[in-house]
Amino acid sequence: MSALLTAEEYRAVAAGLSLPTGAFVDGAFRPARSGATFATTNPATGAVLAEVAACGAADVDFAVEKAQDAFEDGRWSRLPPAERKARLIRLAKLMKRNARELAVMESLDSGKTILDCETVDLPETIHCLIWHAEAIDKIYDQVAPASDDHVAMVVREPVGVVGLVLPWNFPLLMLAWKIGPALAAGCSVIVKPAEETPLTALRVAELAHEAGIPPGVFNVLPGTGPDVGEPIGRHPGIDAVSFTGSTETGARFLRYAAESNLKEVVLEMGGKNPVVVLDDAENLDRVAAHVVNGAFWNMGENCSASSRLIVHKGVRDALLERLLAHAREWPVGDPLDPETRVGALVSPAHFDKVCSYLAGQTVLTGGGARSGRFVEPTILDVADLSSRPAREEIFGPVLSVMTVGSFDEAIALANDTEYGLAAALFTGNVKRAIRGARAIRAGTVTVNAFGEGDIATPFGGWKRSGFGGRDNGLHAHDQYTQLKTIWIDLADDADQAVA
Repeated sequence: MSALLTAEEYRAVAAGLSLPTGAFVDGAFRPARSGATFATTNPATGAVLAEVAACGAADVDFAVEKAQDAFEDGRWSRLPPAERKARLIRLAKLMKRNARELAVMESLDSGKTILDCETVDLPETIHCLIWHAEAIDKIYDQVAPASDDHVAMVVREPVGVVGLVLPWNFPLLMLAWKIGPALAAGCSVIVKPAEETPLTALRVAELAHEAGIPPGVFNVLPGTGPDVGEPIGRHPGIDAVSFTGSTETGARFLRYAAESNLKEVVLEMGGKNPVVVLDDAENLDRVAAHVVNGAFWNMGENCSASSRLIVHKGVRDALLERLLAHAREWPVGDPLDPETRVGALVSPAHFDKVCSYLAGQTVLTGGGARSGRFVEPTILDVADLSSRPAREEIFGPVLSVMTVGSFDEAIALANDTEYGLAAALFTGNVKRAIRGARAIRAGTVTVNAFGEGDIATPFGGWKRSGFGGRDNGLHAHDQYTQLKTIWIDLADDADQAVA
């Protein structure tokens, strides 16, 4: 990415954007069949950015028909692997060429800071697409052991038409996490962006068409969950759904699949992620920086956010002192100002939800809210382990601090949740680090750092955080392919007759 601009320069870029408004189906922008539209707004100001096509079941039917046609005639599914790879890399290059436009569009539509969009989201999105493209011609099928008279091949084939349902907190990056392996596998995709953040998915679909991804292969249907998400979940022509979002909505997709064609469903959902700091943790200032980053990055609108600090009483006071200092390094304000680190929450409804967790709590820092859109980075001292801030996913810039007296108590409290997505453990003792990482029931456990691994490591949850597959790594390709055994009899007919 090029150097960051000033706030005034970003506002000028924003003023000159041409925003997509139609659904993208079969290689072209189209209005919704009903002609209906909905407003997508700037979370930081409430201003309407665009009136976007409000798709419905008829649009899903049309997109599935075109996606099936594309899959069956092989224009993408049977394209040589090297050619699929080349076109996906071409898409990544086009996104890099248009990165600033995409970053500003992402910030306007989601409330995310331009700092994160420019330095994290866009580079990671492009890297993700290239990584999966490069994997296309490096994932080998297998030959199973058999007798001299047989060959047993185990091959991967694309699952077919896939519904990809995105969240609003990382619109571009979650798009890449899904289309990267799905398109690499040879599937046709129907993307449903979150109603709050449809713009960048539509623009990427347009760039994909320019990159040579054939019509019908990459389709985007903006709209609501009931109008687009449910028809995708129930459609008999869709072979699999990959969903990232809330646990409640994920459960609906399981029901839709059970009540329709038993399509495969992969769910990546919520988290109430613990960060455990033991009494032998080293360099508490560095620990505090990691904890604050894990709690406040992306306004805490992150399924792997470190929302529960479980700290040993022996280092609690020293760590809190450093946490309060680091929290002051996260200014709240205009998302298009590159000095801002905490932007706007995605909607007034979500603002109200986050604020509801602050009432009646012991606030150590922050707690302020303004304009019905912005919440300060907040640290709560939580003594009641049954309270809502201790148990429920807040999805805002709120860190709940809980104090323990031992390693065993810390691990037990870390596991005392219905979620199991991510966790972090800080200790200077390698045995404790390994014991703790093994004992915490979560899909990703980091030691002496906040993070999610990288593109090469699988990401997904246990318990109510999800199941059915993983994003990232080669494991992500599994959810978009089916295994087929091909058994070949080599025995000579004459030999068989003699036998």
